[in-house]
Amino acid sequence: MTKIKGIFAAGMSIFNDDLSLNVDKTILHAENIIEQGCHGVAIFGSTGQAQLIPIAEKIELLNKLTQSKYKDNYIIGTGLNSLGETINLMKIANSLDFKRFLIMPPAYYKYGDKEAIEFYSKIIEAVPKSEIILYNFEKLSGYKFSINCVQELVQKFPKQIIGVKDSSYNLFENLKLENFSIFPGSESKLLKGLEIGCSGVITATCNVTATLSRKVFDDFNSKKKQSHNQKLIDVRNVFEKYNLISALHTYCAQENSIYKNILPPLSLLNDDEKKELMDKLKNLDFTIKSLLAA
Repeated sequence: MTKIKGIFAAGMSIFNDDLSLNVDKTILHAENIIEQGCHGVAIFGSTGQAQLIPIAEKIELLNKLTQSKYKDNYIIGTGLNSLGETINLMKIANSLDFKRFLIMPPAYYKYGDKEAIEFYSKIIEAVPKSEIILYNFEKLSGYKFSINCVQELVQKFPKQIIGVKDSSYNLFENLKLENFSIFPGSESKLLKGLEIGCSGVITATCNVTATLSRKVFDDFNSKKKQSHNQKLIDVRNVFEKYNLISALHTYCAQENSIYKNILPPLSLLNDDEKKELMDKLKNLDFTIKSLLAA
């Protein structure tokens, strides 16, 4: 098993005016940001509003995603609390030859490491031909992986538990496992993470920072002087002052109106917030070359 490395966006989802998923535009968006610098895209993560998208629409996209020219560059999320529905969606993805998954533990109920291990164990027993990146994001799931929990899962399932996306930031500096991918969830942690052995990032704002993030990644690997990292951090800091999904859709909608559609209860930034966002990014001389799902 090859260790996964690189710059991965948590891909945005594109919606029609009736708020149904626009499958073709969502895939085109993913393909475009790969071409702008991402090594791959995580489909149906938090940024993609996966928790709000009907399962039938997810299945429709997975079927169409098999035709993408970057089919091997995708990591599939599920965005589901139900163990049974998670397994069913993974089995469908598996049947379409997708094997890499980003799986967050269930939200809402309180539980600990023992229960988290049981949850992933049942998934792997049902879908053994899977490679799972754990998703550590206490703010959304209510559960934070401990180092011991990750170590136990890897020891139990060394072929299936292949990495972690760390958006709680308690693991990426301290977890040390051989042939295991660790991805901080923010570009502000990219360079620091690379310096201590992390694999890259999986992050929302790579939907718009793909080129900058890739330059930082490539310059690190080429041992070149870092001339882009501070701007990358500054851009990330601007976006994360707001709800990231709201800010990304608001920003992208300035270039292409199809991004204006967003699923309730989420919403675009208000006019004052939008002006503040755009002014701050303009001050950083930050623009996107081409957006995206045209």
